Amino acid sequence: MIISEEFLSRLRKIFDLNLYEVKVWAALLSRGISTAGELSNISDVPRSRTYDILESLEKKGFIVMKLGKPIKFVALKPEEVVERVKKNLVRDAAEKSKRLEKLKDEDILRELTGLFSEGSKFVEPGDLSGSLKGRQNVYNHLDMLLREAEKSVIIVTTASGLNRKFENLEPSLAKARKRGVRIQVAAPITAENKKIAKEISKYAEVRDTDGLKARFVIVDSEQLLFMVLDDDKVHPNYDVALWLNASFFAQALEQMFEIAWNKFKKI
Repeated sequence: MIISEEFLSRLRKIFDLNLYEVKVWAALLSRGISTAGELSNISDVPRSRTYDILESLEKKGFIVMKLGKPIKFVALKPEEVVERVKKNLVRDAAEKSKRLEKLKDEDILRELTGLFSEGSKFVEPGDLSGSLKGRQNVYNHLDMLLREAEKSVIIVTTASGLNRKFENLEPSLAKARKRGVRIQVAAPITAENKKIAKEISKYAEVRDTDGLKARFVIVDSEQLLFMVLDDDKVHPNYDVALWLNASFFAQALEQMFEIAWNKFKKI
């Protein structure tokens, strides 16, 4: 069986399989029906592991075991596999979500919170910093900052970033607004994002930067989140942000922002 490593790597990422699983699955797809021994030879997976791998693939909905002797395994259509994997993901996500919701009322969360509170006593504010990799991780952290905001939020983003932030952060923006947090959003306003800008203006003051490209967030004049790469040129998985808890720096940047803010166009 000759299949490129790149193709196998893509399958692993898409279907969340390990290397042995993807090799055995690809081997079975190439045969339609086969025994464990044959698949071991074709896929170059140790025979001692092949049955475990096949059992795992069966549980995940990739294959079906055919009754009889010798035991054989049948490949399913890739379209059917995609549908089964989707259903399994939705089911698993729902179950995990329920478990996490139950934690809110259980002692384990209170114990974890106690550990965090105790540990936080020994952390200097300046030590609360780090780097975030991957755009979804960046938005998760930004969402946390918005939920904790008490006084002010400044968001400077790109034209496409404005659309993404509305999609990912609308609930947190709305809640922050209800708490009395002042929210200022600055971004280039274009034909593609003008409608979104109007929607965001329900929760924030929105102004047009007239082509200025920058990506950063300031929360409560204390915390900063810098996106350091051009979002038009970087894949979302490789986007990078720096998080700093530095009030002196945050306030200095905020003062410079206010000067520019007065020059930006109102929408």
